[in-house]
Amino acid sequence: MADPSTYRPAPGAIPTSPGVYKFRDAHGRVIYVGKAKSLRPRLSSYFQDLAGLHPRTATMVTTAASVEWTVVATEVEALQLEYSWIKEYDPRFNVKYRDDKSYPELAVTLNEEYPRVQVMRGAHKKGVRYFGPYGHAWAIRETVDLLLRVFPVRTCSNGVFKRARQVGRPCLLGYIGKCAAPCVGKVSADEHRALAEDFCDFMAGRTGNYLRRLEDQMQEAAAELEYEKAARLRDDIGALKRAMEKNAIVLADATDADLLALAEDELEAAVQIFHVRGGRVRGQRGWVTDKVEDVDTAGLVEHALQQLYGGGESVPREVLVPALPEPAEPVREWLGGLRGSQVDLRVPQRGDKKDLMATVQRNAQQALALHKTKRASDLTTRSRALQEIADALELDSVPLRIECYDISHLQGEDVVASMVVFEDGLARKSEYRRFQIRGFEGQDDVRSMHEVISRRFRRYLQEREQTGEWAVPEEDDPDTAAAGTRDEEGRPKRFAYPPQLLVVDGGQPQVAAARRALDELGIDDVALCGLAKRLEEVWLPGEDDPVVLPRSSEGLYLLQRVRDEAHRFAISYQRNKRSKRLTAGELDSVPGLGETRRRALLKHFGSLKKLRAATVDELCEVPGIGRRTAQTVAEALSSRTPAAPAVNTATGEIIEDGAEQAAGPVAAAPQTAPSQETP
Repeated sequence: MADPSTYRPAPGAIPTSPGVYKFRDAHGRVIYVGKAKSLRPRLSSYFQDLAGLHPRTATMVTTAASVEWTVVATEVEALQLEYSWIKEYDPRFNVKYRDDKSYPELAVTLNEEYPRVQVMRGAHKKGVRYFGPYGHAWAIRETVDLLLRVFPVRTCSNGVFKRARQVGRPCLLGYIGKCAAPCVGKVSADEHRALAEDFCDFMAGRTGNYLRRLEDQMQEAAAELEYEKAARLRDDIGALKRAMEKNAIVLADATDADLLALAEDELEAAVQIFHVRGGRVRGQRGWVTDKVEDVDTAGLVEHALQQLYGGGESVPREVLVPALPEPAEPVREWLGGLRGSQVDLRVPQRGDKKDLMATVQRNAQQALALHKTKRASDLTTRSRALQEIADALELDSVPLRIECYDISHLQGEDVVASMVVFEDGLARKSEYRRFQIRGFEGQDDVRSMHEVISRRFRRYLQEREQTGEWAVPEEDDPDTAAAGTRDEEGRPKRFAYPPQLLVVDGGQPQVAAARRALDELGIDDVALCGLAKRLEEVWLPGEDDPVVLPRSSEGLYLLQRVRDEAHRFAISYQRNKRSKRLTAGELDSVPGLGETRRRALLKHFGSLKKLRAATVDELCEVPGIGRRTAQTVAEALSSRTPAAPAVNTATGEIIEDGAEQAAGPVAAAPQTAPSQETP
């Protein structure tokens, strides 16, 4: 008997999206499949006290050894995927599946002279076509009701059918056009059977050709001025489309395909594959891999295809991927050789296949997020990572607080820096800080790093001096030690905590600049290293050779996470700062004029050109603008020369009168050539 707590997912790792989940036993066999509108509360309910669970549920969770889930877009998709997998895996703890009567199916009795469409339960009978299973009988009846106007197959019981033949009068469905009324001879037995077979083909997924045929007939009827017939065909097409349950889990035309999607970051990539057979998702697999080489999405796709089909996996007619390998033709030929016929390897661009690819992509993203959450939240793993860092850098103790710094700019403009903090291997976002480089103009990452480290630790020294910590060297006074890092209200000071390890994004030059800044301030008790992005080498100050950690090292993984978080934080700040600069107008620097009154002025006058020519009295006519504010605006605008023609960055249009200030983001012309952001 297994303990459910040994495989319980972290509550934050479970998504709140609709989805389907599977419990597996120690041998990997699926023992239970379920669906949920929101996966998080449903899965959490299985891991409460065993005494509070139903005996059968308690037996299931103690038999299981793992749980996994698949995220879908809607509850309808979850319903269909659940039943597909119940039929596929035959889980022992799915009570309803063990009793077929609990699963209603749509049946067409092709073994009768006049086939009938009906809801059936229980064991399958010879000569009857079955579709489903469905969750509810009413779902079948709604679908059949929509399709009967196009495929008027009989749905009445044998008793009603015989009675109608005897009296020579059809039932109500025959009068309203939802039955071809074979009971009174309106159609022959062969014609009625043809209707039943078309109905079966449509339900089996071969919908595309039939819809196209109806559309062609509608166009022909309209061209021949048979508008009543064209209108009837139009309504038939609408009924069929409503009955098709457009969603990402069902594909038209009984498609056989494998869909592969990726979610990746700089360190790892998650691969998800959905196997579609007969238009239905019949299987799923996935894995997470380390990006041990510099490879793009196309390269990851090629590696995934090799791993998937190289072991003898059957190749379907279509393989849909997010990006084509480069070159793609050798891969197509290889897949075609495995299959024995041509394989369509492509990126879906529209329609159902693109929608299903989006679902596979969501599952890949969820798999990657779950993998990272498990790895980061594991206390044992974090402890091992910190110990590996301490051993590799020859530190006296493990670095419980790590700070990382990164520089970001765009061709020397809007130069900013970021500081991120990790404590005990976890991000401490409340202590993140960002800096604007003020000491010089232009692009110089080394000089910028020196300035940021100097400013951060100068503040650290100032706060220690202000609290009198220098005057009380005794370290055994807990009250004094606590007061030195707290303000009057007991909250932690912004820069009061020194790190045990300082990490900079870069190689030897950045490390040397940081070391110089620390030496100038007399700080010698903070360990320092740099992580170079190209080869993931760890550089120490004063060393000619880097420290190379194994690719599988948890210590290297933690340093990479810290570095990447600093990079993300710096880039987001730099982009935000640049966006504000590009969208700033002449009114932004007018003192006492906020966003609401700026918009009111531009709306009233229509453009900066007219606003610049307005008098103080005319400015006072604007709601919310007093005389003092009007005088301030008039003086501010009159003291400035008209700016160069403005450019709407959304359209590239040059606008003479500055009206774009009220319409969208602008920048002064001319604009510099495109350039790359530098982290």
